Amino acid sequence: MKFNIDEYVQNSRTGQVGRVIGYGHEMINNVYTITLKVLIAEAANSSKRLLVLEDGVSAWSLMS
Repeated sequence: MKFNIDEYVQNSRTGQVGRVIGYGHEMINNVYTITLKVLIAEAANSSKRLLVLEDGVSAWSLMS
């Protein structure tokens, strides 16, 4: 699935929700794998820390 910048997505493994800010890649078994860079939505008790996760595109689904 292809996501657009600024779309909100949810990680199927962690349940974290965030906004797509870009794409990247990582090498796994000598094969480049596309990754998604996501700015995680601020948690109530996070003291306004920003967290960017990068994970395989297949780990994310579009929020409705």
